[in-house]
Amino acid sequence: MNTKIHVGNLSDATTEHDLRNLFCAYGNIAEVNIPRERPSGRSRGFAFVTMATPEGAQSAIQALNGKTIGSSTVSVSEARPR
Repeated sequence: MNTKIHVGNLSDATTEHDLRNLFCAYGNIAEVNIPRERPSGRSRGFAFVTMATPEGAQSAIQALNGKTIGSSTVSVSEARPR
């Protein structure tokens, strides 16, 4: 069962590749999505990482919440349902 993680306070320079490299240490990744603004194409400052297992998601949340990625201290938590 996949578990979606919300990663907040990302810098504009952070890429999906950067997030894949960071989160792969905690388990298999099903998907990485960085929403972008339509007119400019810039990052909206957050991302969703879908982990393949709940255990991997919890490990990533515990290890990465409050860590610095690039130039920003990120918040990492389980994504709320829509």
